[in-house]
Amino acid sequence: MRPTSWVALVVLLVIGSVVVYTSLPSGGVRCEVCMSFDGRSACRTVDGATEDDARAGARTNACALLTSGVTNTLACERSMPLRSSCSGR
Repeated sequence: MRPTSWVALVVLLVIGSVVVYTSLPSGGVRCEVCMSFDGRSACRTVDGATEDDARAGARTNACALLTSGVTNTLACERSMPLRSSCSGR
């Protein structure tokens, strides 16, 4: 094997290790948020480092399924959720 092949292999192993490590659960928060917009509703669950991060991510993901365009997305994200619950992992 050429030296460049070894370098490429080592780089791929490092990248793979980082992906696996960051995928493992860490002591964060899991939130489920259900949103309603324009007569439709969607629920999404997100893990985050803090409750605010997880709740915001779940709200954004739910609104992404319900809306199109910046104006509707912002309107959805500013509305009150139908349901919101969080738990520690």
